[in-house]
Parts: sequence; structure tokens; C-alpha cells
Amino acid sequence: MPKVEIEGNSYPKNMVSLFAGIGGFELAFQSIGVPTILTCEIDPIAQHILKTNLPNVPLTSDICELQELPDETDILCAGFPCQDLSSIGFKQGMAGNRSSLVKEVFRLLRQKKVEWVIFENVPYMLHLKKGETIRTIVEELESLGYSWAYRTIDSLAFVPQHRCRVYIVASLNHDPKNVLLSGNSLTEQGVISSDEFTEPCGFYWTEGKYAIGLYQNAIPTLKVGSSIGIASPPAIAFPNGDVSSPDIRDAERLQGFPVDWTKPAEDLKVKPNARWKLVGNAITVDVAAWIAGKIKAPEMYDSSADRKLKKTEKWPRAAWGGNGKRYFANVSHYPVGRDEVSLTDFLLYPCKPLSYKAAKGFENRLNSGTVRCPQFFREAIKNYVEKRSEENG
Repeated sequence: MPKVEIEGNSYPKNMVSLFAGIGGFELAFQSIGVPTILTCEIDPIAQHILKTNLPNVPLTSDICELQELPDETDILCAGFPCQDLSSIGFKQGMAGNRSSLVKEVFRLLRQKKVEWVIFENVPYMLHLKKGETIRTIVEELESLGYSWAYRTIDSLAFVPQHRCRVYIVASLNHDPKNVLLSGNSLTEQGVISSDEFTEPCGFYWTEGKYAIGLYQNAIPTLKVGSSIGIASPPAIAFPNGDVSSPDIRDAERLQGFPVDWTKPAEDLKVKPNARWKLVGNAITVDVAAWIAGKIKAPEMYDSSADRKLKKTEKWPRAAWGGNGKRYFANVSHYPVGRDEVSLTDFLLYPCKPLSYKAAKGFENRLNSGTVRCPQFFREAIKNYVEKRSEENG
């Protein structure tokens, strides 16, 4: 794929991260030599993670109180809150108290434009209230003179975790298509490839009645909450009969963070699931690092198969535009291909066996619900429940 030449002076040199969480964008841009000069994060536990792991980066707490961006800002990243946009959240859209905070980003940009802007959020924002959120974002960007592209990317392209998120890249003087849309793999990851139980399968043990998120050699999305109201790790069924949950240190790795990146949270005497919540709220560093690398070395995107979006049309999983013109982008969820590796080989730390109570509850929901799954998986859960029952006497 042909490279796109960029002028040396236009390459971003400094990044500001709003709604920083535990520092995913910071690590991603650090990997290509772009330092973070300011972070903004209101959660006190996440703040402690940032202060511990990125001690030399200035931190401000409330975006509403941030008066302006530093003059030397070249790129602005904002993984703004998703609680009002999630399919299992409040569904208030841009009217919600949390997700409406994205408007603060545009307040800052109206005061000082920067060359590059990156947003990240959940795919449901493309559909909620007929795409109100994505429409608002692109209209605001266009009013400021930005061209833009967005793409739904599955983290499975980079790590063994199914995690679809929408990434929006905008630029004043460059073509975001050549950053976000070039690169397209048609190899779907995590697919159950056999009727035999030969590879580990990740699933949501907290679900079961209507969905289980079953993936081969991958876990489903690390989440903040669940149908039973807690932030909890997914489970993995192994061919040897074990059913267990990954260690938090492997969960960090599944999000692209170094081992024990969230361990400083324990300094604050938090609840055991606090680290899981921090990791579940984070972006996947590997995806952000790919975007950062493409800003540094963009590749020409072939838009010949794309078409203009109709005003009444639903927002697709990927699109691009500028100056009031919008186009459907013919790309997959996978910007790169990844050789599948066994979860058994990927995991570095001992897993925690699922308790009898948790396994039995999942089995009951699975049997009473409408989920379709391989027979070998149902039998594996049944056998595991019987095994734990015998162990409990």
C-alpha cells in the first residue's frame, strides 16, 4: 500500500488526553515518541494510577474547569464517557450528564484548534437516537474546518479480546482516511471453528439467558458492569475441563497495558473489583498505538468502492467526510490481520476457578434462555458444575 508523504513540521509533537482514564492514549503515543503534556481525569482512583505511572505529566481533574488547551498541543485525544450511549446503559444520548461532556471538548477546540483530534466510544452511539451522537460530533468538527473519518474497530485484530469501539480521527490539514481506513483484513477472529472442543473459549459467566459472548481463543469484552450488577472478569472454558477467570494482570495485558499497571489502586484500599472496572473502562492500547503509528506514517486509502451517504440513511460502521459531505467506507472491523494464538499460551498467570454457585447460576440461565451455542460448550459447563458439586460434598 503506497505511503503518504507528510511534511516534517506537520507531524504531531505533543498530545493532550481528556477523559484520560488510566492512560491508554498516553501509552499509545508514547510508543511513537509523542509525549503527553496534559491529562484530564475526574475519577480519583484513575487519577492515582496516572500520577503513579506518569508522574511527570500534569493532571487536571474537571474538564469543565479547564480554561484552554496548552499552546503547543498538536493532537487531542478524548475517550469521552459512554454511560449514556451504551446499549446497556442509561441510553440518554447527548442529553445525558456524562456523555454530554463531549461538548466541553468542542468548547476547548473553538478557543484553540489543534491539528489532530481523536475520539473513542461504544458502537451503540451510531444507532442511539438515530445516530444523534455521531451526527453532533461530525457537524461540530466540520463547523471548525476539520475533515474526519470514523471506523468501528474490534480489538481482536490486535489482542485476544473481542471489543468493538468506534474511533474518530479528524484533521485540519491532512486526510484522516489515510490514517484510519487504510488497512483492511477480511479474516474474522475468535470464530468457533470446530464441533470438537479443541481450543479454550471465553464467555460471560454473568450472562447466559440471551447472550454469552462466546469466542474461541479470545475473551469477550472486558466490561464495567454485567447483568448481575457487578464489574467482573469473563470466564474461560478449557478443553481439559477447567472453567476459570483470567487474572487481573492478564486482563491488563488483554487491554495492552503493562502488568500491574492498575496495582497502585490498591494503595487506596479499594474494593477488589476496582481494578477490573478501571481496565474495563480503558481503551485498548494496541488499537490506539496503531492509529498513532498511522498518523506518523499514513497509507493511501482507496475510496473508489465508497458511496455517498443519504441523509435518511443509518450511520454505517465506518464513514468519512468533511464540509457537509459524507461517505460510506467499505472496510471491516479488522484493520490488520493477526495470527490466532491459543489462550492457554497467551495467559501468563494462574486463572481463578469459577465457583460452584457462579457456574450453576450460569448453567441455569443457559438452559432457560434462547442462546445458541455448540453442544460441546453446554456439555463442558454441565460437567464442570457436576465436578464442583462433588468437590463441595
